[in-house]
Amino acid sequence: MSPARRQTVTAWVGHVPVGSQHPVVVQSMTNTDTADAEGTAIQIAQLVRAGSELVRVTVNTREAAAAIPDIVARLSEVGINVPIVGDFHYNGHILLREFPETARLLAKYRINPGNVGAGQHHDANFATMIEVAKEFDKPVRIGVNWGSLDQQVLARLMDQNAAAGSPKTATDVMIDAMVVSALESAAYAEELGLAHDKILISVKVSSAPELWQVYRQLAALCDYPLHLGLTEAGMGMKGIVASSVALAPLLTEGIGDTIRVSLTPEPGASRKLEVEVAQQILQSLGIRQFLPQVTSCPGCGRTTSIFFQELAQKIQDYIRDTMPDWKARYPGVEDMQVAVMGCIVNGPGESKHANIGISLPGTGEDPRAPVYQDGKLLTTLRGPRIAEDFQELMEKYVEQRYGQQTAEV
Repeated sequence: MSPARRQTVTAWVGHVPVGSQHPVVVQSMTNTDTADAEGTAIQIAQLVRAGSELVRVTVNTREAAAAIPDIVARLSEVGINVPIVGDFHYNGHILLREFPETARLLAKYRINPGNVGAGQHHDANFATMIEVAKEFDKPVRIGVNWGSLDQQVLARLMDQNAAAGSPKTATDVMIDAMVVSALESAAYAEELGLAHDKILISVKVSSAPELWQVYRQLAALCDYPLHLGLTEAGMGMKGIVASSVALAPLLTEGIGDTIRVSLTPEPGASRKLEVEVAQQILQSLGIRQFLPQVTSCPGCGRTTSIFFQELAQKIQDYIRDTMPDWKARYPGVEDMQVAVMGCIVNGPGESKHANIGISLPGTGEDPRAPVYQDGKLLTTLRGPRIAEDFQELMEKYVEQRYGQQTAEV
């Protein structure tokens, strides 16, 4: 059962509704030079095909801003209409004014209150960006990050804390400053005329306990939709585990309306892993289903052969590769449960619990693999094409079960 969601307003980012009881949205971000329109469009397309529902791009130079219309046109040519979010720091007030077509085409503007300008320039620059958002009817994300926190707000709260009878820790004051910066910026945006339902907020840190603290504090004080993510999560296993640990408690409490997993990719690697991890976090928590879940055993002394490992990998890859076609043709297929088990101890039982499952006999035996469908023995596969034969059985099952739903609709 999906956890109850925190009550928020609904903010529309392009055609995607965010907040209220709408599904938690998966977001990602490119790492191309946005001025390279072709390369950026290719990477956005890859992220969308992996399942990203919003894609953020850096808009840091005039060349980057000028490339947005070309990027949108290239995506449209291949049938992709994903909302693109512009990430602005330092010079967003200049770029949004100089490039009105870019301002029109972007689905949302990300504004960092700590990077819009210091002193007397802060409010004026912020106001310029809000005026553009109003002109083009765009939502904004007020994105506070503890690595670029508004120093004026932090200094003010530090002074107040020093004068308090029971001062807080420096970390607690920083958390307070992030929340204050976000809410004061949101209030100022509304004073400038931006609608309440055009505002989203994020308050990102790179430590899981502090992430829980700052989002719980913020969520109790407002009804804006919240973008959730552990910033600078890291590479590989560290980044995946850290992001999962950080996001899961908040999501189970109903906090978080869009999420991003900020992984550092390996050199030259695809960005789509951050999308897949975000999807798996939501799927593991029972919040959303994106593709059929594959249950497979870890292996033990009964499965010293790598046959079942290879089989599990082939089936997992096959499902992910085939899912775009399945999703278009078979509504509900993402709820299907598949089991790929390595031996007779738990294999038959797990296979019976799944919609369709296969159980191998273990090590040193002929590869005979009983297949169970909806709890009943369907057939036993033998020979060198077990993986391919099981894929064919899955295809038949999907068409038989989920194709009927399409016909009924």
